Amino acid sequence: MKTKAKSKNIATLAVHAGNQAEAADNAIFTPIVTASSFIQQNIHMNGNYCYSRVANPTRKAYESALAELEGGVYATATASGMAATNIVMELLPKDAHIIAMKGVYGGTWRLFEKLKTHTAGATISYVDLNDEQSLVNSFQKNTALIWIETPTNPLLELVDITKVCRIAKEHAITTCVDNTFASAWNHKPLEMGADIVMLSTSKYIGGHSDLIGGAVITSNEALASRLDFIKTTVGSVASPFDAYLALRGMKTLDVRMERQCSNAHRVAEYLENHPAIASVYYPSLPSHPQHQLCKAQMRSGGAVVTATLKGDIQSLKRFIKGLHYFVLAESLGGVESMINHSASMSHGSMSKEEREAIGVYDTTLRFSVGIEHIDDLIQDLDTAFASMNISQGNYHA
Repeated sequence: MKTKAKSKNIATLAVHAGNQAEAADNAIFTPIVTASSFIQQNIHMNGNYCYSRVANPTRKAYESALAELEGGVYATATASGMAATNIVMELLPKDAHIIAMKGVYGGTWRLFEKLKTHTAGATISYVDLNDEQSLVNSFQKNTALIWIETPTNPLLELVDITKVCRIAKEHAITTCVDNTFASAWNHKPLEMGADIVMLSTSKYIGGHSDLIGGAVITSNEALASRLDFIKTTVGSVASPFDAYLALRGMKTLDVRMERQCSNAHRVAEYLENHPAIASVYYPSLPSHPQHQLCKAQMRSGGAVVTATLKGDIQSLKRFIKGLHYFVLAESLGGVESMINHSASMSHGSMSKEEREAIGVYDTTLRFSVGIEHIDDLIQDLDTAFASMNISQGNYHA
């Protein structure tokens, strides 16, 4: 087989990354191999595959593509994004201390607070990772991991990945970046110093709202060996069918993200200038407090916009009911535009006081912007705001 040329262009990598053809006897697209077991010629003659929990041709092709896309040497595809997060937690010793970006995704918070503090004796400190003094002051003798989520869900706060990873390395602390909202299309944390990247591939990698999956990727050979052992032992791997769907979805990552991020910027500008909106969060808006970091670290502001509406929950419900193209649904990253009510969905496991302490209110909405024509999306928002039946002068904070 001829040697494959190596490209650093994300548009090419999304289509050709990894060993897709080699894992499928040179098929132009990797087929679904559903076998649970593989015939062995004799004892100690397993070949490349023996049991699909350990390795599967479809999943292996997908994992090799993920690793190359993110600039790593190893990837494991998991059954969900939370399974991926949990695999990273399994790297840690009992009673470890974790430092996490304040305002992390509600599911991550739930895993940390409701499970790991009880079953593994973990302690967690939530800090602004961009405040170097606060970060360093949070270090303990047993600090084993810094969990970086950037942009955060749903308020789109950014973390200076290069700076935090440099500080972590000075103190021999492992770093993991949840790259779900940005994806490799926007930035590659491994190339910025991170030890591990975690993804919910249900979002932009799959891109079509038709699979649940996650991934853990590293460029560190020692971590790769440990992660592979944990993956095999725990067994929370992606099914061949989900690996196939995610690999197929990845091939259009570049063209989807081009449209979605462009649309999102237009939606953010529209919302920022609407009288019914109390606040808008979108990193590439000049009004965002981390706009300069966005310009330095990311290719765009991403495809998610978050806004807090004026008024109360009833006016919010009228707004949602007035939408047509933006559908109310869990998750994000699909080709269709979606809205998420953070208080009852992504952060529903937190109390009202806990949510509001990080800035998530009952009238906060997360807009996952799709690939529809921008004129139709803006018209959809216009119609929904009109259905709130509140005159412009009557909007209140």
